[in-house]
Amino acid sequence: MKKYISLAALAVFLPAAASAQAYRAVNDLTVVPLQGGSFEVIEGRGEGPRGIWCAAAEYAERRLGADGRVYIQDGRGPARSVAGRKSVVFTTDARALSQPPSQSIALSTSQIGIGLPVDHAIQFCRDIFDRDDRIIRQRF
Repeated sequence: MKKYISLAALAVFLPAAASAQAYRAVNDLTVVPLQGGSFEVIEGRGEGPRGIWCAAAEYAERRLGADGRVYIQDGRGPARSVAGRKSVVFTTDARALSQPPSQSIALSTSQIGIGLPVDHAIQFCRDIFDRDDRIIRQRF
């Protein structure tokens, strides 16, 4: 009997512990840390590439203390941490990429290795204040 109670308690506790690690970006997108220092931005609210890069840059800056570049480690696809959702996996470590880092003129969420400076990508967060009068969490 105790074994079943312990398993039930564990089943309730684990999802709560996993969600406690999630980060809510200024544009309300969820960022979830993954193993090896990478993290995924879960798509939502109709946000496109600019919103996804905003969330990635904010997380890299605020939670990881990164001031270099943020890279796409795995392009847009099924989320690793949330069933039935799409995400983009990012890293701040170019050595974690499966191919050499690169730059792009077009803003992509599917090309592995694309990197932007954190300071550049964080500028996409300004769009939130341009299109929405409410201040979610003032950063600037």
